[in-house]
Amino acid sequence: MTSLETSLAELPLIAILRGVRPGEAVAVGQALFDAGFRIIEVPLNSPDPLQSIANLAAAFGDRALIGAGTVLSAEAVDEVAAANGRLIVMPHSDAAVITQAKAQNLFCLPGVATPTEAFAALAAGADGLKMFPGESLPPVVVKAWRAVLPAGLGLFPVGGISADKMADYRVAGATGFGLGSALYKPGMTAADVGLNAQSFVAAWRRIEA
Repeated sequence: MTSLETSLAELPLIAILRGVRPGEAVAVGQALFDAGFRIIEVPLNSPDPLQSIANLAAAFGDRALIGAGTVLSAEAVDEVAAANGRLIVMPHSDAAVITQAKAQNLFCLPGVATPTEAFAALAAGADGLKMFPGESLPPVVVKAWRAVLPAGLGLFPVGGISADKMADYRVAGATGFGLGSALYKPGMTAADVGLNAQSFVAAWRRIEA
């Protein structure tokens, strides 16, 4: 079964499909997969998100890591697990949600904005950290956090990330990124999403070259 570590090794970019509908989720997911993405997140404030997650999980199986974003409660964790989602992404750090994710054997990336929140999330069992909102956590902050957090810990700035901003974050110590509206907006065709995805993947490959 695909692990978070394996998926990140292939491409440490997380596709955030806020607003996607179940009928289009697989086509959009396929465009992302074809471009190289291996982690797809459907925020729970999307239309019928659990069905989209179930559709994506059925379509991609072990080839991609499918999960939910904007997970706010332990009950929501259980619902995502029932839909065969395997990743929990949160906008905040709530030990109860993290603990439930780990109890369900799911990967968990809570949202944190301070070192205090970061260490508390790790103590609760987080697999990595979503640095959110990215607009208020510039590369200099990533560098400062990297100096005190455990070596090898995944740090993923999310919010306001565009292809031209990734290099500075990467140099500062970011592991990868969560990509939202710059990658996908409701109403976009799968082909449009595929083009955006290819641009982000190309930018990442240039950074890592």
